[in-house]
Amino acid sequence: MVSDVHGNARDLARAGEGADALICLGDLVLFLDYADHSRGIFPDLFGVANADRIVALRTARRFAEAREFGARLWAGVDGERRELIERAVRKQYAELFAAFPTPTYATYGNVDVPPLWPEYAGPGTTVLDGERVEIGGRVFGFVGGGLRTPMNTPYEISDEEYAAKIEAVGEVDVLCTHIPPEVPELVYDTVARRFERGSRALLDAIRRTRPRYALFGHVHQPLVRRMRVGATECVNVGHFASTGRPWALEW
Repeated sequence: MVSDVHGNARDLARAGEGADALICLGDLVLFLDYADHSRGIFPDLFGVANADRIVALRTARRFAEAREFGARLWAGVDGERRELIERAVRKQYAELFAAFPTPTYATYGNVDVPPLWPEYAGPGTTVLDGERVEIGGRVFGFVGGGLRTPMNTPYEISDEEYAAKIEAVGEVDVLCTHIPPEVPELVYDTVARRFERGSRALLDAIRRTRPRYALFGHVHQPLVRRMRVGATECVNVGHFASTGRPWALEW
């Protein structure tokens, strides 16, 4: 089980060794690495100094200034913006999807671009979003994407649309999402020093349907990585981009 891969194809190629299946909870794309500002699409286009600046603004929660700064940078390549980003994302997806073992079950993260996935997902990779599948005799439900934030990442959706996908999944043994349930200890990032967006609908579903596990990522350095909500073990499976280690679910 991996999440927040953010370009780490090298370790991804080994992540499924010894497992019956690999499950990926999204965020394959690396746009900007907050730990190493030299990595990702943004510094490739605009340089490390500009990456330093935009990270500093976002970390200080000066989002309006960050957007204005980013807009000035993008204005210089405005006619090519979409093409440049898509070309960079495609390059990353080609490498990352090629690293997936068979079988892999995957859902989208908030920085992913879902329309491109069908071009890269091979026959051994099953993509699910608001859907269920049986793996090893257990029912897994998958809900991808994130909720809307000032960061305006590529796959953010409304609370209502997200809740509808949670409802479509229904009762499962293992509930797999990119973002966590809206529990303060699970959504607070201790390095970024901010609360990320979790889902109230997901928390309500966990309390109501009582899956054995609720698994997610998104928060890279959470205050708490694992806690129980009623009968459910809620687990942040880790920031794979930095650790290179999958989290193992054993029955």
